[in-house]
Amino acid sequence: MNGRQVLYVRFLGLGEKRAEERYAALLRLLDGITPVVQAVPPDAAFADVRGAARYFGLDAVRLARLVRVRALALHGTDCAIGVAVNPLLARMAAAQHGGARPGVFAVPGSQAAIAGFLAPKPPAALHGVGPATAGALRAYGLDTVGKIAATPPATLQRILGATQARRVHALAHGIDPTPVTPAAPPRSAGAELRFGHDELDPDARRRALLTLADKLGFRLRCEGQVARALTLTVRYADHTATTRTRALAEPTAHTPALVDTAYALHAALGLQRARVRGLALRAEDLTDAGDAPHQLSLDPADERRRRAEAAADRARRRFGRGAAGPAAAHLDAA
Repeated sequence: MNGRQVLYVRFLGLGEKRAEERYAALLRLLDGITPVVQAVPPDAAFADVRGAARYFGLDAVRLARLVRVRALALHGTDCAIGVAVNPLLARMAAAQHGGARPGVFAVPGSQAAIAGFLAPKPPAALHGVGPATAGALRAYGLDTVGKIAATPPATLQRILGATQARRVHALAHGIDPTPVTPAAPPRSAGAELRFGHDELDPDARRRALLTLADKLGFRLRCEGQVARALTLTVRYADHTATTRTRALAEPTAHTPALVDTAYALHAALGLQRARVRGLALRAEDLTDAGDAPHQLSLDPADERRRRAEAAADRARRRFGRGAAGPAAAHLDAA
C-alpha cells in the first residue's frame, strides 16, 4: 500500500505489582529497535519499523519475533504482536484470540489478503466503531466487515451520516492513514480489583467501580493532580480483557465525576452474562490541578459534595483510608 510496516505490541501479563515500571522498561526495549514508538497505555505500543527493517536487515515479521524474544529474555514478558501496513490492521491482527494469546500475527500487505482478513470480522472489530455505530449497521444486516465493504457509500451515508460513513467505509477496506507518532505514555494512575470468583452480578461490579474510583480520586487529590480521561479494563475468566477510555467533561479528581464515568463505561459494554474476574480503572493524561481550568458550579448540592469530600480527605490523611468514604465502597482494591 504505502510501504509502511507497523507493529502493534501488546505486553501480556504485566500484572499489578510494578506494572508501570515494567511497561516503561518494555517501551525502552522497543526504542532500541526503532525510534518511532507510540505508547498505548496501559500495556501496548505501536512501532513503525520501516526504517528499522533496513537497519537490521530483517523484515517486519522477523523484527516482531526479535521484540518478543527480547521481551521474554530481558523482562520475562511475552507479547501478542500484530504486523501490518497500518495501525488499524496491526491492532486487529494482535487482537486475534482475544489479544491474550502470545505470538506474532501478520496481515499480508496485498489488497486481496487484507480483504480476506477483514471480511468475517464483526463491525465492532474495527477500531473506532463503537457500540452505537455497530448496532446501527447490524440493524441493516451489515453484521460483517465484508458486507460493509460491499455496501455503496451512499447507502452507508443514509445509515450513519456523511462523516461517519466515510470513515467506516475506509476502515472496512483496511485504510488507515493514522501515523505512528513517537510519544511517551502520559502520566497516569491506576487501581485494580480482582474478584475471588467469576463475578456475574452487575451491582457487585458497580460497587467495585465505586471503590476503585474513590481510591483514585483520593490519590489524585492528595498528589494535587487531575485527570483528563478515565480508562476501564475488564478482565474475564478466559484471561481475555476489554479496555475502553472516555474523556472527562473537564480535568478533575472529583470522585463523583470519576464514578459516573466509570459506570457509563461499564454500562456501555453490556456485560449482562460476562464472567468477570477483575476490574481496573486508570486516570489518564494527568496534569497539575493548579494548571487545569475548572468550571464554577452553580449547583449547591455539588458544592456540598465537594466540601464533604474535602472533609473526608482530611480524616483519611489523619486516621487512614478507612476513616471515611462512600458507604457502598466496601471492597478492597488492589
